[in-house]
Amino acid sequence: MSQNRNKLIDLFIGNISNSAVHMILEKAIDEDNLRKHYDKEFSISLNIAKSYREKINPKNTPFHGKEIKDIKDRIIKKVRAELNLRISKGYQNINIGLIEATVNKILKKIKVI
Repeated sequence: MSQNRNKLIDLFIGNISNSAVHMILEKAIDEDNLRKHYDKEFSISLNIAKSYREKINPKNTPFHGKEIKDIKDRIIKKVRAELNLRISKGYQNINIGLIEATVNKILKKIKVI
């Protein structure tokens, strides 16, 4: 069971990270078509993450304190790496300072913290 749980947590972290990246990118873009695309990607990733969250822990059961910190740190690290990669590719107006607040908002939304 532990192996499956670790795999589910990895998949959960990947989807939460993807949703956080798209939420931040959506705020950085002025063009409506791209904003709609980023919003759609955010929603899809968030829904997938919710399903993984329910497989990891029942909906009303909280994560343990150390586990929350580890998950949050891994998500922030992945989001920062992806946004820095996008910046190096020429993306503009990306606010790296929004990472932690965005991750906290998403984790609260799906009742991890």
